[in-house]
Amino acid sequence: MTDVLASGIDRAELDPAVRPQDDLYRHVNGQWIARTPIPEDKARYGSFLVLAEEAEKAVREIIEQAQNAQEGTLEKKVGDLYASFMDAERIEALGAAPLAPLLAEVDAVTDADALLATVGRLERRGVPGFVQLFVDNDPGDPERYLVFVEQGGLGLPDEAYYREEKHAETLAAYRAHVERMLALAGLDDAAARAERVVALETAIAAHHWDTVRCRDAQATYNLTTFDDWAARAAGVDLATWRDGYGIPAETLAEVVLRQPDVTDGIAAELTGRDLDEWRDWLRYAIVRSMAPYLPSAFVDESFAFFGRTLTGAPELRARWKRGVALVERAMGEAVGATYVERHFKPTAKAAMDDLVANLVEAYRQSIETLEWMTPATRERALDKLQKFTPKIGYPDRWRDYSSLEIDASDLLANVQAAGEFEFQRELKKIGSPIDRDEWFIKPPLS
Repeated sequence: MTDVLASGIDRAELDPAVRPQDDLYRHVNGQWIARTPIPEDKARYGSFLVLAEEAEKAVREIIEQAQNAQEGTLEKKVGDLYASFMDAERIEALGAAPLAPLLAEVDAVTDADALLATVGRLERRGVPGFVQLFVDNDPGDPERYLVFVEQGGLGLPDEAYYREEKHAETLAAYRAHVERMLALAGLDDAAARAERVVALETAIAAHHWDTVRCRDAQATYNLTTFDDWAARAAGVDLATWRDGYGIPAETLAEVVLRQPDVTDGIAAELTGRDLDEWRDWLRYAIVRSMAPYLPSAFVDESFAFFGRTLTGAPELRARWKRGVALVERAMGEAVGATYVERHFKPTAKAAMDDLVANLVEAYRQSIETLEWMTPATRERALDKLQKFTPKIGYPDRWRDYSSLEIDASDLLANVQAAGEFEFQRELKKIGSPIDRDEWFIKPPLS
């Protein structure tokens, strides 16, 4: 008979070779770790990833069946997106041709203003730019949304890779990777272009904050107007970038600069460097961001560096898994609605809602009788508990994907359309009441 504690812990799973007071993690998990290999397509593994893999299989079935759905339905849109990714034969036949319109936009850049506008236009379609934008609650006023401005412009994970000696081999490998990617895109003199790209990124990295400072909640909360932000960017017309991005002026009227010094640095590099360097930097940003959706030569080269070199994952994930991931990123709640219908019945949700309601009530009763709490503390604790919003299983209101256009024969257009859709959805939050029912995790993983 299995020796199971009242807590539900199976004693047989505990590692007797490790004392809990020496290493509790190894004592509890050591035997599972010893008998569980890390899959070849992963750099790490654990019980949550095991559950995610099971959900992934169920989602695959939903998506594959959606390819046969009726034209004009949401299900068919899901199926068409997946089909565009899985049509490897067509993708290989097209080669680097889908990149041509994007690269042509860079070729047309003749001055700094044109560069700023082009960077903005490409950013809204998923190409990384000078900075990263996201929308979130204002920490100083949680009842409103604001746009946050995060440092960007790098191809490597953070500034340390360009600065620290321990990363020198990785930086050299990155330069070689950039050269190969640009050559695959059909650009001449790829070696010289790669040198310029890495040199420019190294200069940008010198203005970045390190990861420790970026975790400082107070240092990264810098509320400012767009006009004051633009004034920091001496010699650079941020309004040109904003208008190219297609962001209404009122949406950026007030922003949070997470690393304000970076604006000064980017402006200095924009005004002090040759335009050709910036054009090559933007060309590589296009190729890097679109590589997962191009022929296998691009995919394999991208994985060889970002997967194998950076994370240690020895094997590229199966194509169907990457296709499922794309659909979940772009239309996660559309897939989630079907997943919930099949795997999480309303009765299960109702039971969990009751359970959580009982827990909240138990907390309320406990707080009301705690002797060590002062009246003021008790009042604040009860107020916080009252504001708790349980989210069980799936949202009460599903996301509307009617404005997202999908073409089963054009993968890159679909990827850009999905980026545009998400861009518009996020911007619409500015000026709207806080949506406390919004979900940030897909139903299959909740």
